[in-house]
Amino acid sequence: MRRLIPSVPNALTLTTLLMPAAVLAEEAAPVPTLSSGDTAWMLTSTALVLFMTLPGLALFYGGMVRTKNILSVFTQCFAITAMVSVLWSLYGYSMAFTDGGALNAWVGGLSKAFLAGIKPDSLNGTIPETVFLTFQLTFAIITPALIVGAFAERMKFSAMLLFMAGWVTLVYFPICHWVWGGGWMMNMGILDYAGGTVVHVNAGIAGLVTALVLGKRKGFPHVAMPPHSLPLTVTGAGMLWVGWFGFNAGSAAAANGAAGMAMVVTQLATAMAALSWMFMEWMSHGKPSALGLTTGAVAGLVAITPASGFVGPMGALAVGGISGIVCFFGATTLKRKMGYDDSLDAFGVHGIGGIVGAMLTGVFASPALGGIGFAKELDMAGQLGVQGISVVTTGIYCALLSYVLLKLIDGVVGLRVDEESESTGLDIALHGERGYNY
Repeated sequence: MRRLIPSVPNALTLTTLLMPAAVLAEEAAPVPTLSSGDTAWMLTSTALVLFMTLPGLALFYGGMVRTKNILSVFTQCFAITAMVSVLWSLYGYSMAFTDGGALNAWVGGLSKAFLAGIKPDSLNGTIPETVFLTFQLTFAIITPALIVGAFAERMKFSAMLLFMAGWVTLVYFPICHWVWGGGWMMNMGILDYAGGTVVHVNAGIAGLVTALVLGKRKGFPHVAMPPHSLPLTVTGAGMLWVGWFGFNAGSAAAANGAAGMAMVVTQLATAMAALSWMFMEWMSHGKPSALGLTTGAVAGLVAITPASGFVGPMGALAVGGISGIVCFFGATTLKRKMGYDDSLDAFGVHGIGGIVGAMLTGVFASPALGGIGFAKELDMAGQLGVQGISVVTTGIYCALLSYVLLKLIDGVVGLRVDEESESTGLDIALHGERGYNY
């Protein structure tokens, strides 16, 4: 990710203007050199983020579905990982991170399609470009995998593959370019350190649209559909928590103080969100649950993602506390009142958590509140405006493209399994296997 730096003091600007031109030229365009320390950290971070999807997210989601559908969730996450990896190498990386010429505000070009021109000694800053593109690939993998939680237990595998291929191509790659690849949001001054808008708002909105288009699971909400294995879900949540250090601290793209601070604030926000969700549930339902505690932790991880490079420790506690409470109501009260079947709360946690985190970044990035400052000499009101425009635009664009894709695929192959397959379970109906053979 690219880190935005607050405005430079006037005295430093004046000193810079008085420096010899040769010195300015040298400082403006330093010769890139490989840092073995930065490279080692980014290799580790890349592995951590991939670990978040396989097996972290697969276990977290898989434990929450019914026994007859656990393999379908694992298979979807695994297939998405494989498919997006190939698409990223063919054109995704180029669309997201190269200059698109006249269209650069909206999408990158194809100069690095098929990873053309990328060699072992190609650098991106102080790390090999091969490491940078693989790190970014892991973000492209987990984003569509998050959507799985919204349509679990009822979508055709073929339709899922078609939707995800179209979605990453038309939605994820362009929005990634808008925010991190030199597009219009980056130029406007958005603060999104590790993917609050690109990953979580994007996936959450797509999940909500998918749940609405597909309709409710058979029997929902009158038939009880409890998680079949909470130990799997808790284990997956723990893996997500650990992997998220690569997600956020790795977004510094260096082994430095920014990475260290991102790690601290990630830990604090997650802990506070887990506690705030737990206490809200305790007060509302009389008992704290393991599912609530782990879901609250994930909500905190989501909300601190855009803020992790810009806020201080106390800001992180505030982001975590607020997100835990807001996401609790989003995943319970809001879903119940609106009546949609977001199977595993993809929108309630990732959509709402991403929106909360993106907006609170515009507050707690303030130096007065312990943050590092706003982008492009903006004040708090201006930064909140940029954050709000980015969130709304991402939501509208994602919702429209997701809806169109789903309708097209429904007309071609159909989106939803038949009632018999849904009753039997997707493991047997779609994959001819069982998760458990007792």
